[in-house]
Amino acid sequence: MSDSSTLPPARLRPEAELASAALSVPVLARAARLARWAGPGTRVDAGGGLVEEQLPAAAEQLGLSGDDAAAYASEAWRIAVDTGLVDITDEEAGTVAPGEDLALLTGSPQDVLGVWLTALEAVLADASVPDLDDLVDAMAEGGEVDLSSLDWDPDAESEFLDGVLGNLYLLTVGEEGPGDAPVPLPALAASVIVPSDMGEPSNEVLEQVSDAMMRLDDQFRLLEPIGLVEYQPVDEALMADADEEPAAPVDEADVSRYGMVRLTPLGLYGLRARLLDAGFEAPAVGDLADKGADVLLDGTAPFPPAAAHAETELWLAGRGPLDAARELLAAARGSDTGAPLRRLRCQQALSLVGAEAEPALREVLDDAELGGLARVWLTEHGARDVPAPPQEMVFWLTIDTVAAQLAAEGNSEELRALVEGLAQQHSGFFDTAWRVEHPATPDVLEAMGRLHPDKKIAKEARKAAFKARSQQGG
Repeated sequence: MSDSSTLPPARLRPEAELASAALSVPVLARAARLARWAGPGTRVDAGGGLVEEQLPAAAEQLGLSGDDAAAYASEAWRIAVDTGLVDITDEEAGTVAPGEDLALLTGSPQDVLGVWLTALEAVLADASVPDLDDLVDAMAEGGEVDLSSLDWDPDAESEFLDGVLGNLYLLTVGEEGPGDAPVPLPALAASVIVPSDMGEPSNEVLEQVSDAMMRLDDQFRLLEPIGLVEYQPVDEALMADADEEPAAPVDEADVSRYGMVRLTPLGLYGLRARLLDAGFEAPAVGDLADKGADVLLDGTAPFPPAAAHAETELWLAGRGPLDAARELLAAARGSDTGAPLRRLRCQQALSLVGAEAEPALREVLDDAELGGLARVWLTEHGARDVPAPPQEMVFWLTIDTVAAQLAAEGNSEELRALVEGLAQQHSGFFDTAWRVEHPATPDVLEAMGRLHPDKKIAKEARKAAFKARSQQGG
């Protein structure tokens, strides 16, 4: 995933709703409770952790019991320190006081989410660290950790987890992905292990995917309590020794046994914030609602159709139909390479505007760039006395439309069908098309030659493209 590319826009929940969710996640809720519990008698060790004799009281404060109660209390305290909910006032004496950031949890939604994001970073750092037992085994006599014996590269481990979470983000926001549906852990692991150009994965690659699944199983178990994901862990029976009898009959075809993970609305917000910090273009639906029509049309150009539709609806909601139509039409003009796709987005936006916009469309009937789409809109809305377009306008609009589709979708099946239809419906299409004074005419005709399955027609298209390029001095 390149940080120079624009990601599909995320559909975020309102910040007040996200802040409420952040306050209720176990990791932050426990950290806040301990921060409010801490007093003059609270003591920490040299690393800032609660001294061992105070862990039972902290666990009791959190309502925890059992073998893991002290460990959970210790983790909650560390998060409280890392997020500034608790300040260490004297390192030698080991005394603490409520931190300034504790007040942020009763502040604005942005304040709360800022604290949660800090807690998330702490948990993500933990998720990239090997199991504690492995660390103990790797401890050298002098107390130093021998990383070489662990086969652990901190940077590589962090990069691996970031890659997995980045793919989960893309699957969540992309229209081709499952959206809110959970993603099977094997598929997610394979997305960062198996090369995109590999047909049938080798046994070695499959083994790497299996190892990655086990790492991710541990990591997602840690990330669920911070509210990043909802996670159904790998079935313990799958990790049992081959000679052990399963406790109950198992369904070998049930993919959910291998782990299922879903990004929560809060997790979507968190990952987007991290992507923005890393320099990615990670838009959110609604970002363009208060911008001009020129920004809307250019900004939604790379969006998938449903996301562009949602963004445009929000933009239109703050404007009157007639003013919105005039602003959109003015922004759609141009002869630059992005203009055809702007006009396509303009046409799609105008389809959401009611009959009140009719005067704006009639005003551009004689415009060489906008007259064609104006006639289409007026006809679709049942307007009377719509003048027939001249042939030059029909062909110009055709070239413009195909150029926009090329920019939006590339060589898609839909575009292939459009190309076939054009050549079939208009006899002598290429004899006229190459003369169209549109900057994209040569490229469109070349694409038609590339996409049309009939070799004879494809050759006609390529010849027409050559004539068009010569006419334009190319």
